[in-house]
Parts: sequence; C-alpha cells; structure tokens
Amino acid sequence: MMTDPLADMLTRIRNGLRARKSSVMTPASRLRGSVLDVLEREGYIRGYAAAESDTGKPAFSIELKYHEGQPVIAELHRVSKPGRRVYSGIKDLPKHYGGLGISILSTPRGVLSDNEARKQNVGGEVLCRVF
Repeated sequence: MMTDPLADMLTRIRNGLRARKSSVMTPASRLRGSVLDVLEREGYIRGYAAAESDTGKPAFSIELKYHEGQPVIAELHRVSKPGRRVYSGIKDLPKHYGGLGISILSTPRGVLSDNEARKQNVGGEVLCRVF
C-alpha cells in the first residue's frame, strides 16, 4: 500500500533523470495525470502516454526531457505531504528562483501552475515545487 502516490511519481521522475533514462513508468491516477499535464505545459517533460504495467494495471509512460545532455528538471520537491498539508492564498504564493521555477497547486479550478493560478486569481494546496 502506498501512502503518498504523488511523491512516488516525483521520486520515479527524479531517479529516472539521475539515471539518464529516456522514460519512466508510474501507475496511473487522475491527480498524477493532472500534474503531468502541468509539467508538459510548462516544458519540464516531453510528454506522457497511457500505457499498461506488467501486472495489467493502467500506468503512465513519462518521456523525460534533457537539454544539452543535462536534465531540464534540476529540483523536484513535494511540498504538501499527507501528514502536513500546505495551503496558500494567491498573495502568499512565493516565486521560486526569481520566477524561473514553478509551484504546482491543486485549486478549485483544477491542478494549475502558480502562474496560471495567479492569472485566475485562485489559491489552493501547494502540491510540489519544480525548478
């Protein structure tokens, strides 16, 4: 049993980048798919596709992105955890690395990057931080 599926996916992406893999597999869920949509829109991954794991369960195949041999994602941190949820209003949301990094939020309007949340003027739970 997995207690934090989103943290598991982020760890699989981090490990895949460190091992210089072209793609990684992770079990599928709606939240994971929404976070992957944001990562793809913001240009941190090449894309993802629905696949089937070895056990026959639905999964995502995530294509990792590299620039000049270096991973595009330098840092990937889970902010809100099952034991400690972190919520932020739109005015309290910090910019990471001078606006170069993003935060991914779960809002009433869906899973959004911090830039999209600022445009829509909506806050929510800060899921993770990417740079």
